Amino acid sequence: MLELRNTYLRLGVLPGTGGGIARFDWLEDGGPLLRPCDDPDTTEPNRLGCYPLLPWSNRIAKGGFTHEGHDVVLAPNRSDEPYPIHGTGWQRPWTVAHHDATDIVLTLHDATAGAYAFRATQHYRLDGPSLEIRLRVTNTGDFVLPFGLGVHPFFPRDADTRLQAGASALWMNDGEDPLPIALMRVPPEWDFTKPRPLPRGGINHAFTGWPGQAAVHWPSRSLRLHVDAQADVYVLYVPEGEDFFCLEPVDHPINAVHLPGGAVVNGMTALAPGQQLERLFRFRVEAGVA
Repeated sequence: MLELRNTYLRLGVLPGTGGGIARFDWLEDGGPLLRPCDDPDTTEPNRLGCYPLLPWSNRIAKGGFTHEGHDVVLAPNRSDEPYPIHGTGWQRPWTVAHHDATDIVLTLHDATAGAYAFRATQHYRLDGPSLEIRLRVTNTGDFVLPFGLGVHPFFPRDADTRLQAGASALWMNDGEDPLPIALMRVPPEWDFTKPRPLPRGGINHAFTGWPGQAAVHWPSRSLRLHVDAQADVYVLYVPEGEDFFCLEPVDHPINAVHLPGGAVVNGMTALAPGQQLERLFRFRVEAGVA
């Protein structure tokens, strides 16, 4: 595990497990800001506190898609999922390009036959009470393809946890299959324009028209974690009965390549060979809040 530490924060990163975050702690009270994983040998990204989403986010149906006449073939990449999910970056070992007191830079070169070829960079940086994650991806393939970026944090959740993350609409699924079936206005019970408790009964939907700013509030710790992202969509996953939830800042909704209008209309970026896409995600702690 690679570690960064300053007066406020401790960050632990596992390059070999998707380059993801195993620890992200607020040193004032010693508590986690993301779900902790204390096993440095884990190979399961879904045990981590956060991992990258690239070259696309969430699920894609129909075994792939076609873009500008090129067929992209995507097979399921988990035994418990019928759809390919979260791209490939989260399941690959990353190479350490740089590590000093404040920064970790990881790189990945990946190519999947019949699909994406890319070069990616993850740059973690501690700056006072803030963590910055900068993701960059370059199309190294031979075709123009739609790319997307995001991160998948798992936030600790207790009975008093509050979320603020206003959005104008959401892609609703049928409650059984996570693929969206209809775009609708946000119902009052899921309107997080103002801080409110997380919903009961479970939820797994993509919210759109998000200004890229959210906050997780833990009143029992007098802490608020602000999330700022160069993205206008988030996927909110609140599993019933668990001690975590996920607010995933992304630049496109679930199954964007198959939504009306296609990938680019729904937030993905068409990259020609050699072109790149970069997005910044920031997590900033505010302490002493009631």
